[in-house]
Amino acid sequence: MGSDTIARWQFGITTVYHYFFVPVTIALSLLVAVLQTQWYRTGSDRYLRLTKFYGKLFLINFAMGVVTGIVQEFQFGMNWSEYSRFVGDIFGAPLALEALVAFFLESTFLGLWIFGWDKLSRGKHLAMIWLAAIGTLISSIFIIAANSWMQNPVGAIYNNGRAELVDFGAVLTNPIFLTQWPHAVIGAFMVAGGFIAGVAGWHMAKLAKQDKPVAEDVSAFRTATKFGAIVMLVAGLLIILSGDLLGKQMTRVQPMKMAAAEALYSTETNASFSIFTIGSLDGSKEIFSVRVPGVLSILAGESTVKGINEIKADYAKNGFTQGDGKQEVLQQQFASKLSALGVDPTPNIPVSYWAFRIMMGLGFLTMIVGAWMLWVTRKGAMPKPGKLWTTMMWILPLAPLFANSFGWIFTEMGRQPWIVAGVLPTSFAVSPTVSVADVWITMILYTLLYGTLAVVELGLMFKFIKKGLPDVAPVEQIVDEDAPLSFAY
Repeated sequence: MGSDTIARWQFGITTVYHYFFVPVTIALSLLVAVLQTQWYRTGSDRYLRLTKFYGKLFLINFAMGVVTGIVQEFQFGMNWSEYSRFVGDIFGAPLALEALVAFFLESTFLGLWIFGWDKLSRGKHLAMIWLAAIGTLISSIFIIAANSWMQNPVGAIYNNGRAELVDFGAVLTNPIFLTQWPHAVIGAFMVAGGFIAGVAGWHMAKLAKQDKPVAEDVSAFRTATKFGAIVMLVAGLLIILSGDLLGKQMTRVQPMKMAAAEALYSTETNASFSIFTIGSLDGSKEIFSVRVPGVLSILAGESTVKGINEIKADYAKNGFTQGDGKQEVLQQQFASKLSALGVDPTPNIPVSYWAFRIMMGLGFLTMIVGAWMLWVTRKGAMPKPGKLWTTMMWILPLAPLFANSFGWIFTEMGRQPWIVAGVLPTSFAVSPTVSVADVWITMILYTLLYGTLAVVELGLMFKFIKKGLPDVAPVEQIVDEDAPLSFAY
């Protein structure tokens, strides 16, 4: 196993692990801001208790996300120096903006929110969490803009042996970015909505076992249950629409990714959607499949969808081309170099195929459980405690979280063998002086470190989830403007 393969495993493991925290951070910050806004408007202790309860869980997640995210940028220099050299002019700009603008914004105002209880007016304190939440959204913009450029390298030329940025506006108006960003953010709201509903639903089942549950606790957790479930269902409906738009753009710029996602070996008119497909071991033909006629053409936005074999033949003749036969400028300028590299343009078909289906399946499962949860708790009813309800409360946060992760696995694995689509092969992007042993050692160390962090994260989460809603004292408008800020939790 070469260093490029181990480096890919290392980056994949650390990235998927880090992304467990990202959607919760993006969406839960905004949902906590909504809860605090409701407290600001109504003055109800119910919303204040929910704000502090979910706010603490958000902070635990945020801290872990920061720690695990730092490793990603280290790896660009350690394992992927050729990639960093080749795309640094493009990739560095959005990453720098993410750090200088977004991360400083969210961390600064989040700090003021943590320490500003009783020290800032209610309105100013509320503004802090909204500004921090906006910072997380801006952060996602720059990160996904960089990733979208790797999927469709616009606004760049090939010069002096590397890609050079000539139009930053094109990076921010990349059609892939304009569809991928809302899809990712909406997916984050499914995760955060499921997290809020799952935790609240678990507590409701505990309260249902009690002879005389505290009415204030029941009211608060019922509010959180419905709030989370509604967010999750609305996000589920929106993600279907955003996924449809993203699928059409993906088919246009990366036809091989769509073909691999459907195990579509031969070009089809009125193409069918695969429910289940078994292909040959050499990845050249279909052996058995169950398909729904016409659905793939609707998803792809094309009456005729190109198959894997035709795309491979076209690549051998013309190099990498988009679905309409066009190329971005960088792809055109790099095309002559690809012919000498002997790159097989086919991604790992089983991984692409099943990651795509697991992503969709978990998303639909989340929506079904959310709708069932609202039905069970309708008209003030309490859930019936038991294994079924407990299992569903575990599914609510985990199913959309893993759906997000498999979505990114599909996004990245479906782009292979390219680290920059149609330009730089992944195998040519690794650091040439890093040995297999070096990568193995660091991967083992990261795995042990991340395993330790997982124990800490889950321990803290379960501890504060089990404690339930905090008791709250009246929050004054301003105690002393000159007093030092203090930790409020």
